Amino acid sequence: MPELFPFAEYWWFYAAFTAGVLLLLALDLGVLHRGAQVVGFREATLWTAGWVTLALIFNVGLYFYARHAFSTDPRLTAIPGFDADAAAWQAALEFLTGYVIEYSLSIDNIFVFVLVLGYFAVPAQYQRRVLFYGILGALVFRAIFIALGSVLMQFHWVVLLFGAFLILTGVKLAFSESHVDPEKNLLLRLLHRLLPVTREFRGQRFFVQEGGRLYATPLLVAVACLEATDIVFAIDSVPAIYALTREPLIVFTSNIFAILGLRSLYFLLGGAVDKFHLLRYGLSVVLVFVGLKMVWLDSLYGGKFPIGISLAVIASVITISIVASLLFPRAPVDPPVTVVPKEGHPGRQ
Repeated sequence: MPELFPFAEYWWFYAAFTAGVLLLLALDLGVLHRGAQVVGFREATLWTAGWVTLALIFNVGLYFYARHAFSTDPRLTAIPGFDADAAAWQAALEFLTGYVIEYSLSIDNIFVFVLVLGYFAVPAQYQRRVLFYGILGALVFRAIFIALGSVLMQFHWVVLLFGAFLILTGVKLAFSESHVDPEKNLLLRLLHRLLPVTREFRGQRFFVQEGGRLYATPLLVAVACLEATDIVFAIDSVPAIYALTREPLIVFTSNIFAILGLRSLYFLLGGAVDKFHLLRYGLSVVLVFVGLKMVWLDSLYGGKFPIGISLAVIASVITISIVASLLFPRAPVDPPVTVVPKEGHPGRQ
């Protein structure tokens, strides 16, 4: 089966989709949320529901568009037995499955966001700005990873390598807690070498001029840390979705929609991440499953494991882990001992 959405023919789709995303981001930052403000639960809920709804509407539109495009594409109609409607349905299911797995993995990002923003003591009214630019950078890095993946996934040995990597990542996730240590972050070390950093925040500014010298603020340091950690997450998530579909257009759009909803999801769940303590076990099972799909299940089913079964397995595992977390809450722990921060840490009061 040839590629359904070859870039040479669908470059305009990528361009239009990217332009639409940039327009939404510009509207978000430049019109709706220009000033520093704290995001409330109600606003976060509405934005989260809005992003999910927008992704589902796009999925329905993708199905109807694909059904029309496939039925008029001479490359595809020349294939004996090709069914445009079935191929469009397959594409829509792959988008939905990819969106579910990417959105689920994004929830794990929330744990890291809480750690990073807490480490740098970013005030609540500035967190929206930090996350906006952090997610904007994540969109760029994901696009790069997806483009590289589309090239590498043409080699069978790379498919097997990514599958084995996902299995090992899933096993590791089940036996290790999420941990971020900004002091050991290579990007932050480089930033400190290039620019001095102020000890206090300067409103929403990332840079300030003091005494004729340019300084970075703790807000910029927090953004850089978020970018660095997202690169690590992209190494897991991009191979995971390529295990479900080999169509770069579906990988790109489902990834972008999952990331766009990440900021509102943080404000919705940020204060309750500890309640989902069993989610990482669910994500672990999902990563192992998609890894097995790449190295074994696809070949067992003649080259393509049924996407409907994949969606059912992934959605069921994630739902069970979330429900189990709520039914069996983590035992309370003693309050942490207050530690005085080391001298020189920006943003820590």
